[in-house]
Amino acid sequence: MTQQQAEYDVLVVGGSGVDTVVRVDSLPVPLADSVHVGPIEEWPGHTGGNVALGTRALGLKVALLDCVGDDWIGARVRERLAEGDVEFVPLISPAGTRRAVNLVDATGRRMSFYDSRDPDDLRMPRDLYLPRLRGTRHVHLSITNFTRYLYDDIEDLGVPVSTDLHDWDGLAEHHRDFALRSDLVFLSAAGAGEGTPALMREILRSGRAHTVVATAGADGSYVLTRDGGPTPHHVAAVTPPAPVVDSNGAGDAYVSGFLYGRLGGRDALDCARLGAVAGAHACTAPGSTALITEQALLAADGTAAGV
Repeated sequence: MTQQQAEYDVLVVGGSGVDTVVRVDSLPVPLADSVHVGPIEEWPGHTGGNVALGTRALGLKVALLDCVGDDWIGARVRERLAEGDVEFVPLISPAGTRRAVNLVDATGRRMSFYDSRDPDDLRMPRDLYLPRLRGTRHVHLSITNFTRYLYDDIEDLGVPVSTDLHDWDGLAEHHRDFALRSDLVFLSAAGAGEGTPALMREILRSGRAHTVVATAGADGSYVLTRDGGPTPHHVAAVTPPAPVVDSNGAGDAYVSGFLYGRLGGRDALDCARLGAVAGAHACTAPGSTALITEQALLAADGTAAGV
């Protein structure tokens, strides 16, 4: 499928919701009956919403499919995606729209609490997603349970697919389908710690991925490809262009920058450098609101070529 034939560059499925951000002095938070904090804020986004908004801000044609509630939280999600010019195709779920509570310390580090309100039997109808799968260059699946049931159709259509396992430790079964059935796999080194390189190799050995990327915050990221040898390549982090306010959405911004590079035909290490630029930029404003533009991304990367 050529870019001219595709209706979308990126189709994101799942993972939208609203973050409630609570700013604290430090993490972990000391045990207390009550704690005075600054203003508690709510920001629409979550991982799927953030990737959709991030790739759209970079000039790609993007749609997001998800199951949300007919509630005020879902309305916030719709408003935010509309503001970001992302086509949103919602399926109404009786369970309501997902929420998360994020504790953010003075350095921008966070601790997130995600709810698991989606029922196990929640599914997205094929007639909703199939036409859009046929019209996209790339699919990015959030690790919400219902999205795993799209893999058969994605593979039949031959559309490249990526996913973000977040802090998977390599043991939790929920993540395994996503790890082994995606072409491009992102994860956080926070989950497996020192075992991250071994986990990356296992994903390549046992699954269909050609590239596995582990993000490590201020320590940069690590990239492992099938043809790149057994040791992950380290890509340095980028200094944020302004003071760090909030690391919420930095990983999603990294994914957005990486996908921009991938769809532009860049190699994995170039993509990782673009991801690092986008991730650093995301830390400079609250609530995943710092979305880097294509022009700013390319300027920071020192290039002039776009997708």
